Amino acid sequence: MVLIFVLCQCCHSKKTETAPKRPNIVFIMSDDHAYQAISAYNSTLIQTPNIDRLASEGMLFTNASVTNSICAPSRAVILTGKHSHINGKIDNLSPFDTTNVTFPQLFKTAGYQTAMFGKLHFGNNPKGFDEFKILPGQGDYYNPKFITSTGDTIVKGYVTDIITDLTIDWMDKRRDTTKPFLLMYLHKAPHRSWLPEQRHYTTYSKKTFPLPSTLFDDYSTRGTAAKTAEMNLLKHMHLGYDNKLTQETFNTLNMDDTGLRNGAIKRMSEEQKAQWDSIYNPINDEFIAQFPTMTDSTLMVWKYQRYMQDYLGCIAAVDENVGRLLQYLDTHQLSDNTVVVYTSDQGFYLGEHGWFDKRFMYNESFKTPLLIKWPHKIHPGTTQTELVQNLDFAQTFLEIAGIQAPEDMQGKSLVPLLKGEKERWDRDAVYYHYYEYPAEHAVKRHYGIATKSYKLIHFYYDVDEWELYDNEKDSHELNNVYENPDYADIVKDLKAKLETLRIQYKDSDTLNNHYIQIYKDKGYIK
Repeated sequence: MVLIFVLCQCCHSKKTETAPKRPNIVFIMSDDHAYQAISAYNSTLIQTPNIDRLASEGMLFTNASVTNSICAPSRAVILTGKHSHINGKIDNLSPFDTTNVTFPQLFKTAGYQTAMFGKLHFGNNPKGFDEFKILPGQGDYYNPKFITSTGDTIVKGYVTDIITDLTIDWMDKRRDTTKPFLLMYLHKAPHRSWLPEQRHYTTYSKKTFPLPSTLFDDYSTRGTAAKTAEMNLLKHMHLGYDNKLTQETFNTLNMDDTGLRNGAIKRMSEEQKAQWDSIYNPINDEFIAQFPTMTDSTLMVWKYQRYMQDYLGCIAAVDENVGRLLQYLDTHQLSDNTVVVYTSDQGFYLGEHGWFDKRFMYNESFKTPLLIKWPHKIHPGTTQTELVQNLDFAQTFLEIAGIQAPEDMQGKSLVPLLKGEKERWDRDAVYYHYYEYPAEHAVKRHYGIATKSYKLIHFYYDVDEWELYDNEKDSHELNNVYENPDYADIVKDLKAKLETLRIQYKDSDTLNNHYIQIYKDKGYIK
């Protein structure tokens, strides 16, 4: 009897010593989702309880940023773990070099089941995925077309709901339960031109939102780049395309503009269009009544409110659908061994400095939301202030999965921070480089360095201007102190650090000139 007991104990011991299952990873990314529009960061504009759940059960990063604040290049950086000048995807126009090795390819090779649903924004055949259904280019909000490995298809409904339906359908019906999975769940929303679903435009079109303190910024304390950018709400946001005024409204007011030139409206069914008209036609009627007495400032405020109503209405659907996915993980006992990440491909201006869009290295564009839940590893409710970037995602996911990262990846794994091992983190500055000029919004080419306290930016090509911001004293980045003698030593120190980072990341003026020549060869610049 004693022998039998010992043998049973040995068998039990072997069972308990088996290696733990590799964690699943769910990567959720929205397009142009400003961190200011997540209530875990800022509750003045919108409540996002489902996204916030990732902060309460995991970690909220307050100093997460991007390396290049524009959609497709940001996604290429995330997939490759390399800066834009290395992976070659410097702007939305240049093709993605498919010889790049992406982290999903490494996951698939290592035995993970991989899937992608939603908006990739470049390439129609993403490598490393067992299954994908992606939007062509920007995609549409209503009745969108999807590209699949077996052909294109149109799915009726609202894009944010559909992407979630496709994701859950895969998890429910085609997930291989014998394998860990990497799931990329990628939303189109809230990308311009901000078309909410009926359940949200009905309510959000009635809301009024607080004005940003810098809405009427005149850029007098900044350089040429801020003064010449074409993303001002009053001057550059379209009353038709963006604010949803119709051609009939412009005809009535005898205004020279094009109303609602948006293919997504044409994609609507008769029922969808009728619901849309029931809300947006009265908005047009109210504008017609108010316009004769509007000043520039009242028109600016009107445009801001219209912008927020539609933009935040789109985010309301994202938050609901994130909740649907989290609920699925809970219901099917997957949450306990699944890492869930929520982020955006970059930040976005919500009227700060009078702007919309992104591209700049200024905070609202440069910083991006990042929330990560990793059960049993991250202490719930942790706020992380260290400097991290989307450049780090690939190596982070690979380390979590126990997969060796290629030596030429340029980021740093966030795993030490996620596990609370801050002493293993030594980064004190991050590097940024934006290339696309001239282009929509006319943001000038620039690169720079950011620490927790300061930001040094160099605008180059058609100007040669430097800007320095003291983020501890000037959180809104209103005052360029580059020429202030009190900051001379800081400028000297940051320039030296900037040069070190450029060498570290293999960026240089020679490489800049190479990309400028490409723009010249294509006729983009003279």
